[in-house]
Amino acid sequence: MKNIVFVFKYLKYYFSSVSKHGVHSPFVFDLVVNVFEDKKIYTEYQQIEELRIKLTSSSQVIDVKDYGAGSVINGSSKRKVGDIARNSAKSPKYGQLLFRLVNRFKPQNIVEIGTSLGISTLYQSLHFDGVKLTTLEGCPQTAELAKANFKSLNVTNIKLVIGNFDESLESVLENLKSVDYVFFDGNHRKEPTIKYFEQCLEKTHNDTIFVFDDIHWSDEMEEAWKWIKNHKKVTVTIDLFFLGLVFFRKEQVKQHFLIKH
Repeated sequence: MKNIVFVFKYLKYYFSSVSKHGVHSPFVFDLVVNVFEDKKIYTEYQQIEELRIKLTSSSQVIDVKDYGAGSVINGSSKRKVGDIARNSAKSPKYGQLLFRLVNRFKPQNIVEIGTSLGISTLYQSLHFDGVKLTTLEGCPQTAELAKANFKSLNVTNIKLVIGNFDESLESVLENLKSVDYVFFDGNHRKEPTIKYFEQCLEKTHNDTIFVFDDIHWSDEMEEAWKWIKNHKKVTVTIDLFFLGLVFFRKEQVKQHFLIKH
């Protein structure tokens, strides 16, 4: 039943969303043309996707400690690494979009809430000079795998923090003067999502970008997304169905966009 509801949500999004031709904001139009529709094949794509293939074929079983809403695929704490790589990691399409966002806006301080195996982490850090990415993961065994994945691609600009996000996020933010970019991909429930949003909000500046994963994953996530869109400090939001982008640019009028991607 949940899958059927999700399909209907997607169909509603698909028929309500617009292409670049329906966008009348110069800022968002530029984003659609030069980031969303960028078809260039970057060398980093191949490196990360080769790692994904390796992980997908892994039969290793780990004990996953999940503080969030859990998995809709497997409710057991014992999971195969291959299953996690197939079902939990961001798809190549959206991982590569994250790469292009970082490539376009050049953030220096990135915070990622939810590391998993580190596929998304790598898409937001690999070969980006000057980027310092702090990623938070609740599960120790998953975190160890992510560390190994970072090492395999010789990535040294990632700091991985293990622990419950309710505790680790606060300490991470305390040590940062500001954040340029935050990827929220952890606890997929309404109250924690809003809480983490408000915590990170204190460290934002005019050009900070927030990216939310799975904004239509559940009714709770949709409620959280609606609340965030209406926040007084938020000016522009972009709904890509599987991802939601939030901007705080004071020079922009408050607008919400449903963009076909």
